[in-house]
Amino acid sequence: MLRGTVVLAGLAAALLLGLGQGHAQPAPPLHIIVPYGPSGLVDILARLLARKVTENTGRPVIVENKAGASGIIGVQAFLARAAPDGNTLLLLDDTIYAINPAVYRQLPYDAARDFAPVTQAVEGPMYLMANAAAHIDSVADLIAQARAKPKAINYGSPGNASIHHLGMERLALVSGIALTHVPYKGVAQATPGLVSGDVSVMFAALTSVAAQVDAGHVKLLAIGSEARSAATPDVPTLAQAGVPGVKVSATIGFAARAGTPPEVIARLNEALVNALRSPEVEAKIEDFGVRVVASRSDVFSEQMDQDRQLFKQLVEKAGLRAD
Repeated sequence: MLRGTVVLAGLAAALLLGLGQGHAQPAPPLHIIVPYGPSGLVDILARLLARKVTENTGRPVIVENKAGASGIIGVQAFLARAAPDGNTLLLLDDTIYAINPAVYRQLPYDAARDFAPVTQAVEGPMYLMANAAAHIDSVADLIAQARAKPKAINYGSPGNASIHHLGMERLALVSGIALTHVPYKGVAQATPGLVSGDVSVMFAALTSVAAQVDAGHVKLLAIGSEARSAATPDVPTLAQAGVPGVKVSATIGFAARAGTPPEVIARLNEALVNALRSPEVEAKIEDFGVRVVASRSDVFSEQMDQDRQLFKQLVEKAGLRAD
């Protein structure tokens, strides 16, 4: 963002995000709808960026949580409120724009037509992890044991068709193994299942299991991103662990309402990218084991298209399509 004299900073802020024509005027508040509950990674990200955008531009940013139904309630709230003017954004992830459309035959939104991508904010890699007493010390161990005894190894997830579930299905497909899925009602229930040994392995975000890893109850086998994380430099990627071509990461970004003018999208992109790239924000985000992406809007649009195709194939192969 821009910093300068009081007068110039105020003018720059209005010009950067305001929608006035021909003269500077105070921009209306920017609303960000978070389709998940408070205190989770997506909510923390929204509030962190809201503060930074306000600090940089002087524009008020209001974050609202509209949780429920795999993000669907939040999307409905966004579509009911948002005009194509860039004053209301949706903080969305691949569950909303790719997994839900792959799983459900009917949705109250069209993921390919209702959103105008602004930026992919972050990539949230999932870690493949094992119960410390399960005698699974590497990805190679997991594959060898699963091949020796098909379906004998249980894996947990926060629920059917979650990225955690579909990530393990993709790993199994690529590796030629068969595992048994045990779905829980959310990460808060799945994590104790892994610690207790009810399930042997699971994909989860680092923030969900950091305390259990530190206590020695859970072992990290691999990270689902294309590169190692600075937060866990000794943990290999899935490709480095012998499973190339498998990426298990949550894509999280911002979208405006479809039909928002390109110049408004560009200004929003600039504001959010500058906030994401500020050293203090980037450092806080990376502390969660999450990587800042801060992409162009067209790059995020392409990523969304690719993810829709990938998850459609995974859901069909796993037989998870709902009526």
